[in-house]
Amino acid sequence: MSTVDNPPEHLEFLQGTLEVLILRSLQIAPNHAFGIAKFIEQQSVSEFSVDNGTLYPGLQRLVQKGWITSQWKTSPNARRAKYYRLTAAGRKQLVTATSRWKRFVEAMSRVLAPGVE
Repeated sequence: MSTVDNPPEHLEFLQGTLEVLILRSLQIAPNHAFGIAKFIEQQSVSEFSVDNGTLYPGLQRLVQKGWITSQWKTSPNARRAKYYRLTAAGRKQLVTATSRWKRFVEAMSRVLAPGVE
């Protein structure tokens, strides 16, 4: 028997979660993919970890939907990076999605509340 506790597994994303998290991260300021992933991990207190194989397709979907745009720039560490920015349509979508997620969380909390049988 091991005396070392296994670190908890990261939470899996539900469908649509990553898109909302990306939009939220870009609400603050334009950012590159690494910065977006770092924001999500930090804000979730490491519960969410986004790998490149998940993040880049999510970014592409949002670009195709017109919710974000991208532009090549030089990062603070003097590297060329693609920066993503929220569009007006993306801001509107973030409001809609945030409302929907809050309703979802409230409904789940009611169902999972102690005493509900």
